Amino acid sequence: MDWNRVEGNWKQIKGKVKEQWGKLTDDDLDQINGKREQLEGKIQERYGYAKDQAKKDIDDWYSNQRFH
Repeated sequence: MDWNRVEGNWKQIKGKVKEQWGKLTDDDLDQINGKREQLEGKIQERYGYAKDQAKKDIDDWYSNQRFH
């Protein structure tokens, strides 16, 4: 899995992230700035997920995207 594409295209991709995880704020997305660990942490924080659940959700979401 090549997360670098997400980081490199974060401005375009963050809208898709917001669609998937609507509880993330614009400030959250700016802070995440394409960093997977930051995204995992914010999903845990906003949704009350365990780390494994946040990681799985991101993996599932990523595998269904057309940009990779």
